[in-house]
Amino acid sequence: TGARLLVIEGGGHAPHVRYPVAVNHAIRDFVDRLVSRPPKQAAWQASHSRPRRALWVSSPIGLGHVQRDLAIARAVRKRVPDLEIHWWAQPPVTDVLAEAGEIIHPASSEMASESAHWESEAADHDLPAFYAFRRMDEIFCANYLLFDDVARDTDYDVWVGDECWEIDYFLHENPERKTAPYVFMTDVIGFLPTDPADPREAELCADYNADSIEKRERFPRLRDLSMFIGSFDELPDLTFGPGLPGIRSWSRRWFSPIPYVIPFNPAAYRDRARLRRRLGYAQEQPLLVTAVGGTAVGTSLLELTCDAFARLRKQVPDARMMLVTGPRIDPRLLPDIEGMDKRGYVPDLFEHLACADAAVVQGGLSTTMELVATERPFIYFPLRRHWEQQHFVTHRLAHYRAGLQMDYATTSSDDLATAMRAALAQHRTGPGYRQVPRGGATQAAARIATLLSGR
Repeated sequence: TGARLLVIEGGGHAPHVRYPVAVNHAIRDFVDRLVSRPPKQAAWQASHSRPRRALWVSSPIGLGHVQRDLAIARAVRKRVPDLEIHWWAQPPVTDVLAEAGEIIHPASSEMASESAHWESEAADHDLPAFYAFRRMDEIFCANYLLFDDVARDTDYDVWVGDECWEIDYFLHENPERKTAPYVFMTDVIGFLPTDPADPREAELCADYNADSIEKRERFPRLRDLSMFIGSFDELPDLTFGPGLPGIRSWSRRWFSPIPYVIPFNPAAYRDRARLRRRLGYAQEQPLLVTAVGGTAVGTSLLELTCDAFARLRKQVPDARMMLVTGPRIDPRLLPDIEGMDKRGYVPDLFEHLACADAAVVQGGLSTTMELVATERPFIYFPLRRHWEQQHFVTHRLAHYRAGLQMDYATTSSDDLATAMRAALAQHRTGPGYRQVPRGGATQAAARIATLLSGR
C-alpha cells in the first residue's frame, strides 16, 4: 500500500493531543505523499551576503510588551545596523508596529487570536487567568505550527520572544525543531494560585511549574539567552509549589536579569507644564487619566471610574479626566460626563500619564511601571484571579513603594471618588517611590547582539 507506520513511544491514548507537533507533521507528510502540490518558488542566498535577520515575537496580550520590544529592537539596531527584523504579532500589537514603520511578517495575520480568547474568559473585572491559559491549547498549537513553518521557510539569524509561551513550550517538547539561536524574555516566572477556596488551582499551578522546571533542566541549552526583566528582588519570595524550589533562587540560576525596560527617558518628562501645553491640557485644573490597557477586559473598571468621577466633580468642580479605553473598547459605549474626555487608542500614552496629577488604572505591569518611572500618584485594580496581577505586579509595585491597590469587588463609586481626591492631593508632595533603574533596553540589546555578531 505504500503506507508508513509511525510508532510514538509512550504516546498512550490520544497522542495527537499529547504530542500534537509530531502528529501534525506526520499527517502533513502523509498528505504530501498523496496530493500533488505546485512547486514552491525558492531563492537561495549565501548567508554571508544577506542582511542579518531576526524573527521577533511580541506578546499580543496588551500593548506594554510591544513598547519595550521596540525599545530593545532599536537599541539592537544601533549595534547591528544591517539587522532586518520581521515581527511575529497579532492585533492590536500589529497596529503599533505598523505605526512605527516595522516589517510585520504577512503570515502573522493567519494566527488565532489570543486577545479574543482572554476577553471571552473575563467578566466583571474577574479573569481566571491560569485556567484561561490552560484552555488555550488549540490556539497555542495552531500558532506554534504556523511559526514553525515560517521559521523553516526563511533563514533567520536569531529568534527573539517576549513571553512567547506557545513557542517556548513546544520547542521544549520538540527541541529538534529549533533552527536558530533563541532568546526568551519575561517579567513573570511561574504560576501562583489566586483562589484559597480552590485547591485544584493550587495543585495544577504546582504541577505546571514542576513540568516547566523539568523541561528547562532537561534542555538547558535550548534557550541561548533567558532574560528576566527586572531584579530578582522584584519577584515574590514564594516557592513554585509544595516541594518545589523558591521562585527567586531558581530564577537566579536560569535567567539573566536586566533592569526594567521603560520605553522612554523619564527625565525628559519632568516638565509637566510644558508637556501639558503640548498635549492641550489646561495648566491649573486637576487632571486624572484612566486607562485599562490593550484588551477589552477593563470595561467594568471604566464604568466604575466614570461613576466615581461624576461624584468627584461635586467635590472638585474643576477636575478633568481623560478616559482611555484602548483599541478594543469603543469609547461611545461609556457615558458622557462633564469634564471628561474619551479616547480609544492613544499613541504614547505615557506622555498623558506623565503630565497627569493622578491616574486610575488596571493592574497591568507596563502602565503601572510607567507611572512609577514618572513619579505619578495612581490607584490600581488588579484583575481578580489573575495570577500575574495579583501576585507578581502587586509585589513589584510594593518593592517600589508605589500605587494604592484597591479591590474592584469591594470598591463603591464613593470609595473610588474619595481615593481619587486623595491621589490628586498627593501630587503636591510627591509620592516618594523608589527609583526605577535605567538602561534595561541597552543591556538587553547588548546581550542579543552577541548572538548576532559575537561581540
